[in-house]
Amino acid sequence: MGPSDIDVHGTADEHLRSAGQRYTSNRRSLVDALIESSGPVTVVELLESIDGMAQSSAYRNLAVLEEAGVVHRVVTEDDTARYELAEHLTGHHHHHLVCARCGAVVDIDVPNVIEDELRSLSRTVARDHGFHIDHHRLDLVGTCVHCADS
Repeated sequence: MGPSDIDVHGTADEHLRSAGQRYTSNRRSLVDALIESSGPVTVVELLESIDGMAQSSAYRNLAVLEEAGVVHRVVTEDDTARYELAEHLTGHHHHHLVCARCGAVVDIDVPNVIEDELRSLSRTVARDHGFHIDHHRLDLVGTCVHCADS
């Protein structure tokens, strides 16, 4: 299932309604900007593509979208938050490279054999600790090429 197979706005609306929230024009604008982004983006980067939205409004609405499961927040080593659509809205399971210096986040895919091993490990760890795993994510933290050159 890919992004073209998913009604992103319809699914976002359903999630918000389930959380007792409305799918307002500001929330729709944020989702549109996230659809167009090439990876996790900061609020400042989102606002560059949205006319007239106040930064405080963006933060408030992103918090509601995150709580409803529409967006996912990636927090970097310097506590900078970057946002992306939740995987069930994109149909794309992925992981991240995170630069510890500048906070850049890059989406990465891992081979199916690694994903299978991660799922197997998750089941084993969950069983051993009496835990229920909802999902997994893998962030590889290091230094990006731009920061390594400086």
